Amino acid sequence: MPQSLKARTGGQILADQLALQGVDTVFCVPGESYLAVIDGLYNHANSIRMINTRHEGGAANMAEAYGKLTGRPGICMVTRGPGATNASIGLHTAFQDSTPMILFVGQVGRDALDREAFQEMDYRRVFGEMAKWVAEIDDTRRIPEYVSRAFYTALSGRPGPVVLALPEDMLAEVAEVADIAHPATAPAIAPAAADMMALEAHLAAAERPFMIVGGATWTEAAVRDIQTFAENHGIPVGASLRSQDCFDNRHPNYAGDVGIGLNPKLAARIKESDLLLVVGPRLGEMTTQGYTLLEVPNPAMTLVHVHPGVSELGRVYLPDLAINARMPEFAAAACAMAPGAAKAREGWVLNARNDYLARIKPTEVPGPVNLGKIVAYLNETLPEDAIVTAGAGNYAVWAHRFFQHKKFRTQLAPTSGAMGYSVPAAISAKITEPARTVVSFNGDGCFMMLGQELATAMQFNAPVIFIIVNNGMLGTIRMHQERGFPERVHATTLANPDFAALARAYGAFGEKVTRTEDFAEVFKAAEAANRAAVIEIVVDPEALTPEQSLSAARAQGNAAKAS
Repeated sequence: MPQSLKARTGGQILADQLALQGVDTVFCVPGESYLAVIDGLYNHANSIRMINTRHEGGAANMAEAYGKLTGRPGICMVTRGPGATNASIGLHTAFQDSTPMILFVGQVGRDALDREAFQEMDYRRVFGEMAKWVAEIDDTRRIPEYVSRAFYTALSGRPGPVVLALPEDMLAEVAEVADIAHPATAPAIAPAAADMMALEAHLAAAERPFMIVGGATWTEAAVRDIQTFAENHGIPVGASLRSQDCFDNRHPNYAGDVGIGLNPKLAARIKESDLLLVVGPRLGEMTTQGYTLLEVPNPAMTLVHVHPGVSELGRVYLPDLAINARMPEFAAAACAMAPGAAKAREGWVLNARNDYLARIKPTEVPGPVNLGKIVAYLNETLPEDAIVTAGAGNYAVWAHRFFQHKKFRTQLAPTSGAMGYSVPAAISAKITEPARTVVSFNGDGCFMMLGQELATAMQFNAPVIFIIVNNGMLGTIRMHQERGFPERVHATTLANPDFAALARAYGAFGEKVTRTEDFAEVFKAAEAANRAAVIEIVVDPEALTPEQSLSAARAQGNAAKAS
């Protein structure tokens, strides 16, 4: 039966489409170029929250984190020009992390296009390599069509971001048009029966299989199924960079993360494997240790690569078996396979597990604060479903190495390596999942990128606990500087505020920790504060990584220079 049409502005039509798509949160910095959309969303204020942030980078990162956490496209709205370019950081992360996200950008009026009008940009050119699809809606009547396509594009195959530009006069124009009939859903991509039979044959022939899980499209059920599959066939499992919540880290088959700071024993085990199952990751630079873990393009072992994006299969490495599938469909099919040689591989699995357990014991480091022991404390005391966020920097190595993720979607961190992610991601997580504990790890440099979003946390009552690891420098860059250009320190030292005092100025809880043994009491006080909280941990700059001091990095650089 045809829908009855009613005249609405473009802004109202767009807002109505978002409501019909099931959107419940929009992250934004308001701008005059899309005021008609904000007005349209006023009609949905009871069902769609507008989270107005303090910087478009914060809004975009919040939308990206929402997409990671829920599997539904995170929605971000920004104004033209400066607003759009500020938001590009979150868009880039969404692209590299395969996260569904839609960025709506206000645009100059159609009559001013191609004149370099005020804040005008061609978003197809600006975001062409940062998004799955970039388009501009020129006709108000086509808004439902474009929005529907945007959601399907963001969710389908390898998920990712979409950009829609919205000319200001198009949003103000009145049109009569039908709404979408139903929201977009990700099309199922199931493995072919022949592929699963081939996988079964590869498994039967293997003595030392290894599996790496990660990437996008996982669900809680898929994680359970892949764990059963690993158990049934005696396969040790690693997680790609920042995908540690795709497999219970307490599980006897879990062998550690395959990312930055890879355990040398785990690297050797992967190289020693005769069958490598890569289920979800793209096999990018971080997972392959700069494309050295496997030989390009022909790996030494049999390679089975499972990925929802067909263009990723065979992109760098030639697989012996390429399976185009989403994780829920593949994991269910793998779980249903008849159990294999798990008994014969018990020793292979046990040795991998023991290497991992030895790896997560905190090391001794210089100074009165041992970050490894602090992370180990949180690992033992946080609820199993607590969400832990991190940005980029050496401090994140401690969080990834010494914290065990027990449940699906408890880790939010950018595989893109973007600094500034942790604060907005944590706020987004707390707004989306208010009943869960959210802890945000930050370096002093990382926090200062988007730390002003602490105001957003206070405004929207998001009681995140922000941990700031303060060593007074950009630790990762300083590490590389000392190794490559020893004793020529330049542009990596930071002069920081009193972070605890800064937090209190926002109205948040703020305390400083200078000794490991004081952390537990301060953390409990932060939890009891029931508002956003900042714990500044002052660490010795010598504590560069869990295994190398700053002085040792400098000595390594000097030795390399002398040789």
